[in-house]
Amino acid sequence: MPPTQGDVVPDFEAVCCDGETFRSRALSETLGSDGGLLVSTGFVFSAIAENWYKRFEGYGWGSESVPLVGISRDGPYAQNEFLRGNDLPFRLFADVSGGVSETLGLLTDRHHMANVTTPRRSVFVLDADREVQYAHVADDWTSPLPREEIGEALEEL
Repeated sequence: MPPTQGDVVPDFEAVCCDGETFRSRALSETLGSDGGLLVSTGFVFSAIAENWYKRFEGYGWGSESVPLVGISRDGPYAQNEFLRGNDLPFRLFADVSGGVSETLGLLTDRHHMANVTTPRRSVFVLDADREVQYAHVADDWTSPLPREEIGEALEEL
C-alpha cells in the first residue's frame, strides 16, 4: 500500500544522481530543512517524466529547503544524462532493482506483460520528518497531476 497522508515514509538509501555525479544517499539526507517533494515517474526518458519534470521546474517547485527528488528505474548514467539534457535542477534516485518502489508500495503489474512491474506515477509532499503531508498516486498512466493541491501542500511546509 503506498503511503498516505500522516504516514512516515521509510528512510531508504539508494544511488542519488545530481546530473553530474552519483552516490549512495539516504532520503533523510536528501530532503531539505522543511521537507521535500518525492516524485515517481517510472522511467526518466518516458514522455511522462519529461513532461512532469519540465512542468515542475516551470512551477518553481524544488528549492534548497524543499527540494524535488525523483525516483526512477533507470540507472545512474541515464538519470544524469536526463538531468543534464533537460537542464533540470533536481536529484533522482536510481531504483534499478525496484526495491525503493516496492518499499513504497508503488509497484504494479503491467497488463499483458508477464512478470513485469513498474512503479505507479506518484507525488508525495513530505515534511522534514518524512511525514506525508500530501499524497497522489495515479490510477492510470495519463491523468494530469492535481497541481493546485500539490502546490498548496508545498506552501504549507
